[in-house]
Amino acid sequence: MSVNHPEQFHGLPVFEFPIGPDASRKQPAPGAVAWRLSVDYGSGTDFDERWQAFLAAIDPAGVRALIVGPWWAEDYGPVDDTLAAIVRDAGRFPALEALFIADVASDECEISWLEMCDVTPVLTAFPRLTELVVRGGGGLELKPVRHDRLTALRFEAGGLPATVVRAVAGSELPALERLELWLGVDEYGGDSTIDDLAPFLDGSRLPALRHLALANSEFEDEIAAAVAHAPVVARLESLDLSMGVLTDEGATALLEGQPLTHLRALDLHHHYLSDAFQERLRQSLPGVTLDLSDAEAEYEDDPEDRYVAVAE
Repeated sequence: MSVNHPEQFHGLPVFEFPIGPDASRKQPAPGAVAWRLSVDYGSGTDFDERWQAFLAAIDPAGVRALIVGPWWAEDYGPVDDTLAAIVRDAGRFPALEALFIADVASDECEISWLEMCDVTPVLTAFPRLTELVVRGGGGLELKPVRHDRLTALRFEAGGLPATVVRAVAGSELPALERLELWLGVDEYGGDSTIDDLAPFLDGSRLPALRHLALANSEFEDEIAAAVAHAPVVARLESLDLSMGVLTDEGATALLEGQPLTHLRALDLHHHYLSDAFQERLRQSLPGVTLDLSDAEAEYEDDPEDRYVAVAE
């Protein structure tokens, strides 16, 4: 599955900060759009130049949402200097509510080639942040942190390090309503296990949680079996076990566990469910919005051919 750019972020239309000839077009109000900053590969312009131009052209005090696109001018270097610049100027963004780190499409750089860094300083520098999205797992780090306003957190990776999963589990996030983890595969650093997910499932953490995504996993059947008896499910409005290697075995465990009829939505897209079991899900959950798209039925009988949706 290709990873693409969002057209909206934080409920705002995405607006690319003008480059070259586009720089003369009328700028929207600082808080009316999600500002996307990126560097054209081979342009000779580095991200810091783009960042300084942005600060000079736009009143940062009104900016509500920022998106960091490709940040490298000549090579696929790490994002640490880019984030350091943003953190350095955090005081100039008192209204910032949302940050998307590494909005990079597959045709610009594969998700597992992205070189990340410790993103903890972002959360400590922006106490008013309500939404954080991080794409890429290589070199990604996070330390347990307390953040009182964050309501949505998403890590997109072809391989999400277990240390990051554990750090999220060890963080104090009392306002968090949406948590999305693309776990990925071991080949690209996705080394978490079902035990690492226990703090999210037993209901002892994240008191405001209403949407949980444990997606893009090689052990999606095991996750489904754990979710089937997880106390947290009773207070969820939506559940996402998509993009992974979910088979009839995992889905059977899911249906034979606690009731799921209270859910507003259940996302299972990109799966290895038989036609018969897909129909069983529809019959068992008539009031739930089910996403059973992207069925990989031709591989359902051969485990060696099964794959997660986003890896490389």
